[in-house]
Amino acid sequence: MQFDELLGKGAMKSVYRGFDEVRGVEVAWNQANLADVLRTPDALQRMYSEVHLLSTLRHDAIIAFHASWVSVSSPSPRGGCTGGTPRRTFNFITELFSSGTLRAYRLRYPRVSLRAVRGWARQILRGLAYLHAHDPPVIHRDLKCDNVFVNGHQGTVKIGDLGLAAVLRGAQAAHSVIGTPEFMAPEMYDEDYDELVDVYSFGMCMLEMLTVEYPYAECSNPAQIYKKVTSGKLPDAFYRVDDADARRFIGRGPGPPRPSAQELLLDRFLSTQDTTMTLSPPPLLPALPTSGDRKDNPEEAEPVAARTDMTITGKLNTDDDTIFLKVQIVDEAGHSRNIYFPFDIAGDTATEVAREMVKELDITDRDPSEIAAMIEQEITRLVKYLGAMTTDYAVSSDDDETSSTRSALHYSSEEAQPEEKPGVSKTGQGGIPRGPRGDQVDLGQPIAVAHP
Repeated sequence: MQFDELLGKGAMKSVYRGFDEVRGVEVAWNQANLADVLRTPDALQRMYSEVHLLSTLRHDAIIAFHASWVSVSSPSPRGGCTGGTPRRTFNFITELFSSGTLRAYRLRYPRVSLRAVRGWARQILRGLAYLHAHDPPVIHRDLKCDNVFVNGHQGTVKIGDLGLAAVLRGAQAAHSVIGTPEFMAPEMYDEDYDELVDVYSFGMCMLEMLTVEYPYAECSNPAQIYKKVTSGKLPDAFYRVDDADARRFIGRGPGPPRPSAQELLLDRFLSTQDTTMTLSPPPLLPALPTSGDRKDNPEEAEPVAARTDMTITGKLNTDDDTIFLKVQIVDEAGHSRNIYFPFDIAGDTATEVAREMVKELDITDRDPSEIAAMIEQEITRLVKYLGAMTTDYAVSSDDDETSSTRSALHYSSEEAQPEEKPGVSKTGQGGIPRGPRGDQVDLGQPIAVAHP
């Protein structure tokens, strides 16, 4: 039984309060309109990946999965006529955590004991150790307090939102840049990483649990976060953690060396049986510039003897209308560096992002307008490559000198098929998953989608 109470809404799904009449318990009823999901086969694969993983995982620190199916409802009459396409909805049921996410819970109750934080940390690490013990390991890739859920009555937490998790089948590392910049390990930017990226993210979660502050809150954009992360600089909030042992424990997450989740569970910080010390969020102070952010430090600026070689390529994430721009800069000696910038289709312009690149990366041999033209060219290529959807998109500069008509983005050509992911059923183009009678499909296991 589903109620009308909306508990949350994400890029691909809405979550409602529900009731399991057989077991007599409240549940979380997750729903997604397949007409929306099928605009992007990659999004469909990610959804099936989440469901398949949840259906196979059984641990006290992992959100429990109960059932899944596709429901079909008759189209509503339009203009007094029947017809139209039936509405197909993808449903899956998980256990309900009425207290919400750990981030929201921590903001609601800013004063908690260090003992409580230790308890949360143990549970999260046990969940990670369970995921990583699989063969091949299961990597979450987007662990953060927003993806950890709380039962406030019992003080238990569980890891959820495994839609970004990757099962490494026969591979040593994953190869995809997906996640939240504030919680991403530096090796994720190199697109070559293993399950220890979750341990890095756990360290950032610990910092947020202790300070009630998002990591790298002092940074105003992803480029600044990238510079700090890849140079090994911890968030400013790290130095505001009063407890020395807690600070040491957090520092083990980023490393080096970086321990496994199982090794962190043996750390003395988690075995300490004190403490009634109450943690309160620090007073909000304006962020002071750090030495890593100074632009007038001559030691930080790399001397440019000649014009560098720059290439810009893009990858579309249609779940949130964002393009990840990969900027590769090669100097005269052949040394290269890769930098990733998000481009928000709805809100960013090529000129704004180009100016941000010049400022944050200390680019001195190229004008922002030249970089903006390169960005526009790459985004235009993606538009032509991916085809048109039903919503509009525009690439425009601040002065509107260069703009293109808004058109939608979707995967429509064979060459635009997303790379097949390990452990996920292959998805083709168009079409709707359906059973022999065309009404329901049990999605306890991932299903193949046939496309005409």
